[in-house]
Amino acid sequence: MTIHRPGRPGDLPAAELLWARWALVAVLEATTAAESRGVHRTGHWIDAGGLHLDDCGCTWWTLARMGRGRFVLYGEDESSAVKWHEPRVDMLAHGPDWLPHETLRGLVGSWELGCVYWYENGAWSRAPYPDDLEDDGLDCGMSRFADRGKALGLLAGHGRAAQELLEAAEAYRLAPQALDAVVAGAGDEDPDDDRDEPWDLPAMHRALRLAALTAEPVPAP
Repeated sequence: MTIHRPGRPGDLPAAELLWARWALVAVLEATTAAESRGVHRTGHWIDAGGLHLDDCGCTWWTLARMGRGRFVLYGEDESSAVKWHEPRVDMLAHGPDWLPHETLRGLVGSWELGCVYWYENGAWSRAPYPDDLEDDGLDCGMSRFADRGKALGLLAGHGRAAQELLEAAEAYRLAPQALDAVVAGAGDEDPDDDRDEPWDLPAMHRALRLAALTAEPVPAP
């Protein structure tokens, strides 16, 4: 899937699909040590506020559920020219009242926000952009999940079951037992397994509960 520069609402997959791909990466990366860092984290993760990614330098993003069938995606990539554009771009223009306006206005006020997209009734929307805006950062930030091949690439270091895990996540039938099997097989020699940290199954199960990628509730430890 191609993302234009600047991004267009139709460039993004359905929010439920975007959530599933992002959440799977967050589940597989989850560790108890990372949870203890709170907001001072890097990589991909999920918490009560939604899904996050942060590379500690060039890009950060959040995808949050805002009620049944509603999502908000916001963040910044260094490629975004939105906050520097003159005249100023109102990134919340025409936004629905259910957006987290206080949070978003705070980010705008501190010059931390690059763009905002919202999802409702099966479609993405954003504020109108001026014709001369070159980029809003959506491509560099979200192409990793918008393009299924790139999403699979993010899973390349998580064992040979990447395809099956992604299919299960996208269908919202990722069972805890699938994670158990990944960890159980982690001792096998796998040239694609290049994790920097040990697998942490309890943390992965906690992340899976938050992600709600399975039809059955994930039992608490």
